[in-house]
Amino acid sequence: MDEQKETLRVGSAVRRRRRQLELTLAVVAERSGLSVPFLSQVENERARPSRRSLQRVADALLTTDVELLAAADPACTVDLVRADEGDGEGSSPDARVRTLVRGHHQLHAIEFTGDHDEGREFQHRNDELMYVVGGAVEVEAEGRAHRLGRGDSLYLTGGVRHRWRATVPDSQVLVVAVADHIEATDARR
Repeated sequence: MDEQKETLRVGSAVRRRRRQLELTLAVVAERSGLSVPFLSQVENERARPSRRSLQRVADALLTTDVELLAAADPACTVDLVRADEGDGEGSSPDARVRTLVRGHHQLHAIEFTGDHDEGREFQHRNDELMYVVGGAVEVEAEGRAHRLGRGDSLYLTGGVRHRWRATVPDSQVLVVAVADHIEATDARR
């Protein structure tokens, strides 16, 4: 099996571009001459547009079919990231940041090892979970300091401003978050 030969999921790129332009499916349908149901199926990966249809969609979205294909997600259901793979760069020589989920997906996972820029404040649109794999960290969120040790986790709802720092050298923190391009909704409403 050749892992490099993946089918591209162009629907995700079409949806991102349409939303970036703040267009409805009806407007794109009108501009492209394609039907709303077909465009919906394309965006939801239930239909694959022909090259000509993709060109029509791209024209309606003020881009090119080549750019949409370049922005497409790989239809990869399994992606293995080995321990020695990843970015490995950090904000200082004593820090490493490694992406554990590659590509444009609904889930982001990042591993931080070592020191961290404690002055940097974060605020993510969607929810996130911090898990201390090793060492210890201190997280400041909503005016409170939370000390976390190995095996501890902290859940942060989207929109919560926070900052954190390692309190033990070579601490390892795993951060798992819902991707920013996903619109999280409150099911309780």
